[in-house]
Amino acid sequence: MFMSVVAPVPGVAVYPELAGARVLITGLSSTAGVDTGRAFADHKTRLVLATTDTSPAMTELVSHLAQEASEIRLFQDPMGADPIRLTQNAVQAFSGLDAVVNFVTLSVADLEGRETKREIEDYVAAKLAPVLDVTRVAANRMSLTWTEGSILNVVLMPQPATAREAALSGFARTALAAMTKGEAKAAAERAVRINAIGPRSTAASEAAGACLSSGPEIASLALHLASRKGRQLSGHMFDAEEIALRAC
Repeated sequence: MFMSVVAPVPGVAVYPELAGARVLITGLSSTAGVDTGRAFADHKTRLVLATTDTSPAMTELVSHLAQEASEIRLFQDPMGADPIRLTQNAVQAFSGLDAVVNFVTLSVADLEGRETKREIEDYVAAKLAPVLDVTRVAANRMSLTWTEGSILNVVLMPQPATAREAALSGFARTALAAMTKGEAKAAAERAVRINAIGPRSTAASEAAGACLSSGPEIASLALHLASRKGRQLSGHMFDAEEIALRAC
């Protein structure tokens, strides 16, 4: 019924060194992170999944990931409820973490009743706060266990159709870029790499360059950053646009 869930992820490179890696994916749903979850499972990693999605599509996705991954643990508490405890539980599941991918979906519907710049900024800050907590706790645990880990924070939203939605996209990208730069600098001496994917800026001066435009492309980048080939990359902000937020 949900054939796209079990289909191979096209165009994703293979990194044999990731077999057995301990990977936390938060914010996973039937519309966000599907290809990334499948890609890491196909590499026989040990997955810790955090999701509140209880749809039939998500149930089938988790079943598929459990068959493909080396091991799997599933947490269904909202990340925002207690992100620090969630990360601690994820660390305990496999005695550490090698990679973390946090997905955050910004909903246009959430803009209802938010008219001012301050209200939109507050919404973005509230959405990113749990991600920041997960990033800091995970980076700390990686450093304590001498793990050259990778943390990737992904903010997704539909292509802006109005000025207010464009403002949300811009605020989100600016806040995510600042957070990424600051956390990457703080973790640099601990050999922990922190990068991000966010909405592409509409500013002409920032419009040049490659742009991620699909779930498989995000999955491919997440694998690359977690692999040996990505160990020189930290503090980078990658652009995404027109990512399809649709059921798997």
